[in-house]
Amino acid sequence: MRHANKPGWRKSFMGEDRATDTISVGGENDLIEEISAYLDVLSSSTRLRILKLLEKKPMDTTSISRGIETSYENTKKHLERLLSLGIIRKEAGLGRETSKGVHPVWVYSLVPGSLEAIIRTLGAFSNLEVTGLDRGLDDRLSRVRVGVSSELLGGRPVVVVAGGSDDGKIFPISDGETRLGRRDPGRAQTTGGVREIVLDDSYKSVTRISRPHGRITLGQDLTYEDCGSTSGSSLNGMKVGPRNPVPLRSGDILVLGTEISGARLILAIPPFPDPSTKRPG
Repeated sequence: MRHANKPGWRKSFMGEDRATDTISVGGENDLIEEISAYLDVLSSSTRLRILKLLEKKPMDTTSISRGIETSYENTKKHLERLLSLGIIRKEAGLGRETSKGVHPVWVYSLVPGSLEAIIRTLGAFSNLEVTGLDRGLDDRLSRVRVGVSSELLGGRPVVVVAGGSDDGKIFPISDGETRLGRRDPGRAQTTGGVREIVLDDSYKSVTRISRPHGRITLGQDLTYEDCGSTSGSSLNGMKVGPRNPVPLRSGDILVLGTEISGARLILAIPPFPDPSTKRPG
């Protein structure tokens, strides 16, 4: 992705332009082990491919093993690791009909909200400066974020809708300006080269897109600006002033309108390598 070589992106996405919180874990070995175990489960590209398959529809073990082109036994092991995080669930179902009849099988599916939870958790880990951890943990976190972005999100910044009628929908963020709001009858979704993320009418607090409610701008940095909406916007629980662009980073929660009936969006922004540390070849 061509933005990987933009220095401003790394500064914004890694939180270097904004005060960072610090967690001093000291002797909290349990916390270190839990973070490490979480990253271990998501570090496998095979397991991420399983999540991508289950995002489309529930599947049994045999169908999953065919989809990821690995053995039945290995597939079972990968599924057990995903189950250990509560990302997926299994329920009794019926397999395909054979000459011997129909037999019960375990059917696996994504737990509702699990994709958003992964994005939020990885973003939270990235945006907190944790002292007392081994240096390799930060590198592992970066690799997991790259894998999740590549396998599940197409390798580009996206917003994921959490809650409401559009729950789970993923919208990519393109270069330039992306407007956010509700549908305005009679207007095309894209106007004058400006992309629009149109949310369902059920989000009653969100001003019509013709205003628009707000906009995300992707350039050297990624920012959000409330466009003077009636019901306002908030970022991680803090009110966003109108006409005042604020930087965005992975894991941020952007709410358009009020918490009760507004639209809750989670930012997923892939980490980009520092070009100064790029190895030749």
